[in-house]
Amino acid sequence: MTNKPKIIIMKENVIREDITHTELVIQNIIDRIVDFIPDLIKVVIIFIIGIFLIRLALKLVKKRFEARNISLTVRSFVLSVLRFILYSLLILIVASNLGIKTTAILGALSGMVLAIGLSLQGSLSNFAGGILILLFRPFDVGDYIENNSGTDGTVEKIDLLYTSLRTTSGILVFSPNGTLANSVIRNFSKIKTRRLQYVVGISYDDNIKEARQTILSVLNQDSRILKTPEPAVFVSDLADSSVNLTVRAWTNRENYWAVHDENRENIKEALDKAGISIPYPQTEMRIISDKNENDSSDNS
Repeated sequence: MTNKPKIIIMKENVIREDITHTELVIQNIIDRIVDFIPDLIKVVIIFIIGIFLIRLALKLVKKRFEARNISLTVRSFVLSVLRFILYSLLILIVASNLGIKTTAILGALSGMVLAIGLSLQGSLSNFAGGILILLFRPFDVGDYIENNSGTDGTVEKIDLLYTSLRTTSGILVFSPNGTLANSVIRNFSKIKTRRLQYVVGISYDDNIKEARQTILSVLNQDSRILKTPEPAVFVSDLADSSVNLTVRAWTNRENYWAVHDENRENIKEALDKAGISIPYPQTEMRIISDKNENDSSDNS
């Protein structure tokens, strides 16, 4: 009987010790939270001020570019690089104020950069291609370009890794800067005039001079077609079913597509009025029957 009170007293002491330990842990956590609140408030303030200053700096740089009439290509590229650098610095400042050792972060980042660089060689080549495009400026924002892979469109934006193109059908295409920098680029916006060309087939029975005069009269009636160089029509091929005439004329760059499409229709209508036909491909076939061969052999 005397052992039971002792056991109860020992259990009560253990419970009291557990309660006391729990209270100490909770109090320690509360004290740390209270001590951390000023640092947290300071970090939040630094982050908010940093965001404000970064946006202000980017806005000032953008206005400076606009005041100096710097091309949109340079603006977008430099702003993208500057934005990345400033936000990276802000993250390092916030981390250092939270008590995180920035040297350890930089050491880890250097290792990550090396590993990422090896795994993302294509992206690095795109970044280098963006720098080359920025330096040599084969095209600017707003230019209509085409590369040797067949991608064409109007340049809308040049970023660090990709260039955005808007095709004539309204599709947005993202072309890697590395591919663009290492390919043949046809820039249709850097020229003032463009040559339009058609190939028109006429029948062997039609008069070539009459067809040439009919086509030239159509071109000369269009004021958008330049007089120098003069429009030209010449025989370019004696095909199986037609005599092919190549038609060439020059117009200003901004009028190219309208002149090209309208005159193709006008030439077809003028040739129809002149009685000059555009023949269909024809194949002549001769069938020799066995009966005819036997008859001819018997008669001989």
